[in-house]
Amino acid sequence: MRALLTKIERASALDRAGDRLQRAVQATLRPQRVRDLLHGVFLGHPLHPALVQVPIGSWISAAVLDLLPGQRRAATTLVGLGTVSALPAAVAGLNDWAALSRDQRRIGLVHAASNTIGLTLYAGSLAARLNGRHGTGRALAYLGLSAASAGAYLGGHLAYKQGAQVNQSVSELHRIGEGWHALADLAALPQRKLVTREMDDVSVILYRHGDEVTVMLERCPHQSGPLGEGEVTEIDGHACVVCPWHGSAFRLNGGEVMHGPSGNDQQVLPTRVVDGVLEARLP
Repeated sequence: MRALLTKIERASALDRAGDRLQRAVQATLRPQRVRDLLHGVFLGHPLHPALVQVPIGSWISAAVLDLLPGQRRAATTLVGLGTVSALPAAVAGLNDWAALSRDQRRIGLVHAASNTIGLTLYAGSLAARLNGRHGTGRALAYLGLSAASAGAYLGGHLAYKQGAQVNQSVSELHRIGEGWHALADLAALPQRKLVTREMDDVSVILYRHGDEVTVMLERCPHQSGPLGEGEVTEIDGHACVVCPWHGSAFRLNGGEVMHGPSGNDQQVLPTRVVDGVLEARLP
């Protein structure tokens, strides 16, 4: 299985279809507010993995009920719920997928294809059940669950092995030692400009607004972009840093994500000033 997944990651033949689909998704989901909603910006957490709990939970529950006598109506209801709820989960997943790197998109394309097969089989199962062909409906549902399970396996590989839509920067915290770390003389920090410093070889950005200074991890949570090279802009009345790689934006006075493709907030570190020296520590 590891060898197969590696082959998929390297399968450049998938790029032709993947690139076309990426352009189609980006053209269709053009409004920034729509993309941010689907990325889960309002949650500070990716939306897609939250949405998939409903169809997967419904379909697994239906599979159990199909083994029990007298549960046809309940199983049909759950198959219908899972089929309908899979659609918004798929849209959110496509929105996330379109912002990934090419090797991640290859795995994601196969993940989407497997889930599409599963969804089609479940739609057929629902139609068969509603027409009284419960034996056919059960058979199609179990085939659909197999396809959806394969898709879930690929989704796990995409997230946990390839790091898609997980917070890429939070692991930096484990490299910072305990206690307070001196970063800069407060008087030397320019107003409303990004300054990059290091805490135990971990890059952080400093942003001064009046006497308040934000210290934030510099690697973007989305794909490790250099926030220190980003621009500072105002969004909804808040000063934000915009990642130069993919455009994710984070509030400089709290770290909250304001625009995707990141669905995660950025980590801000506690600060203090001692004898005119700015210090920061782990949360």
